[in-house]
Amino acid sequence: MSEALAAAGAGGAALLLGLLLTEPLRRFALRHGITDRPSARKAHSRPTPYLGGIAVAVATLAASTAAAAVAGAFTPVLALLLGGAALMCLLGLVDDLRPLGAGPRLGAEIAAATAVVLAGGHPAVFGNAVDVVLAVVWIVFTMNAFNFLDNMDGAASSLCAVVGLFVCVSALVDGPGVLGVLTASLTGACLGFLFHNRHPARIFLGDAGSLFLGFTLASAMTVLHDGRPGLTGPVSLLLATLVPTLDTALVMFSRHRESRPLLQGGTDHIAHRLRRMGMPVRQVVRTLSAVAVAGCLASALVTHRLLAPGAALAVICLTGVTAVRLLLKLPTGTAPSPGVVVPTGSVPGAASPLTLRLRPRGGPVRRGGQLRPTAVPHSRAARRTPAPAPPAVP
Repeated sequence: MSEALAAAGAGGAALLLGLLLTEPLRRFALRHGITDRPSARKAHSRPTPYLGGIAVAVATLAASTAAAAVAGAFTPVLALLLGGAALMCLLGLVDDLRPLGAGPRLGAEIAAATAVVLAGGHPAVFGNAVDVVLAVVWIVFTMNAFNFLDNMDGAASSLCAVVGLFVCVSALVDGPGVLGVLTASLTGACLGFLFHNRHPARIFLGDAGSLFLGFTLASAMTVLHDGRPGLTGPVSLLLATLVPTLDTALVMFSRHRESRPLLQGGTDHIAHRLRRMGMPVRQVVRTLSAVAVAGCLASALVTHRLLAPGAALAVICLTGVTAVRLLLKLPTGTAPSPGVVVPTGSVPGAASPLTLRLRPRGGPVRRGGQLRPTAVPHSRAARRTPAPAPPAVP
């Protein structure tokens, strides 16, 4: 069996498994209270079950293992990739159930990334041990960037499907084809899960899913570019992961400016800012996916030397800085400052704006300001719920 045929079969099997496994896990999570509860720093309005990432992981691991074995393409590097991905899924599940500290979580991520880089290879920028360190840092960064990106219905799974398909085709064309089998399985599993995760989402990936997606994609891309000299490998990797990288950079600058902890949740991501401009959730996801497609196409041009990596890197830096500066000017959904009373009102796109009432120290209540809501309801039912009357102001 050819690797292309094995990849096609693995993708189809993973799609079916992801579609079928998600609903039982959703019911299990609801029955046992494994849910993500709303707060001022989150964009959903009702408790939503986790464990969607378990369905994606099981579908990906099962389909890729079976297809690679049947095709006779199962290699030690693939086994290491699958083992590391399973470990990251388990790490995320533990974090979902009982939040871990940053130290143990980062230590496990570095260990898994180091094992993949030492066994599977990496781009050759400097030709020494620095390349190993850079590759490990990049995998860990991308893993957590996907964790940050999982902030809106269908966003992370859609983008993973786009990038996964690109990596699959690249691996089947340029080799090693076994990576095409793995990423085809990942793409299919994400598409199957997306049926349940599209807006309004009935289940979330959770850390188990977002860490699994990020690790699998980043590791596969790192091994795919093993030995590529100069800037070709790093620039190709950066272009393929343009959206999660840009989103993470935006969040870092935004929270630094506001003196907020980087790891504290918030509705200050690209998706939330576009949403607060009035863009529907599905349009936000389609927009981010379109940018990801453009980044993947540019990555292919750099890989095949149709675009100079140095020029591409300069364009990336210029575009990234400009995009972050523009996005920082868009409204965020962070919680209001102390002393601000925000009565329940309309959501973005509704006819009437919210009214903001401020009570200055020692002064009377002033009226007339406006403030957007701190969270965007994800469910249609939540948006249809009539708003309660605002509290009386003494």
